[in-house]
Amino acid sequence: MSQNKIEIIDFSEDQQEAIKTLNYEWLEKYFRVEKNDVISLSNPKEEIIDKGGFIFYAKLNDEIVGTASLLKKSETVFELGKMAVAEKAQGHKIGTLLLEHCINFAKEKQMKTLLLYSNTQLESAIHLYRKYGFSEVELEKGLYERADVKMEKHLF
Repeated sequence: MSQNKIEIIDFSEDQQEAIKTLNYEWLEKYFRVEKNDVISLSNPKEEIIDKGGFIFYAKLNDEIVGTASLLKKSETVFELGKMAVAEKAQGHKIGTLLLEHCINFAKEKQMKTLLLYSNTQLESAIHLYRKYGFSEVELEKGLYERADVKMEKHLF
C-alpha cells in the first residue's frame, strides 16, 4: 500500500481558488454560504493576507484537500477560521494537522490568543478543539449566522 504524503503549505496566489472551493463544499453541505464568506473567500489575499492574516493549505499526494486561516483581530488575537477538508480526504487526520500547524505557527509568531467560531452540530470538530485546549466563551451575536459556539485558547 502506498503511503499518503500530507504536507502543510503556505497560501499562494496561484492556488487561491482552493480556499473558496473547499469552504463552499462544507458550507453548502452543513449550512449556507453567507455574504461575508463570499467576500473573504473570493478575495483571500486582500481580505485575509493583506490584513495581517495567514492561510495554509493541506496537500495530500500533491492535491490541495484542506485549508485553515488565521484571521487577524488585533496584534495578539487571531481567529482560526475558514477551516475545511475535502470530503474525499477525510479520515487522514488533515483537520488535526491543520489545527496543530496553526497553533504552532501562532506560538512562533507570539500570538497570545486564538479564537474560533463553530456549531455544536459539528461534534467531531468541537471535540478536536477541546482536545487541543480550546474552551467555550461567550458568543457575541451577529458575526456568523451559523455559529452557536465560540471557543478560545490562550497561548501565552
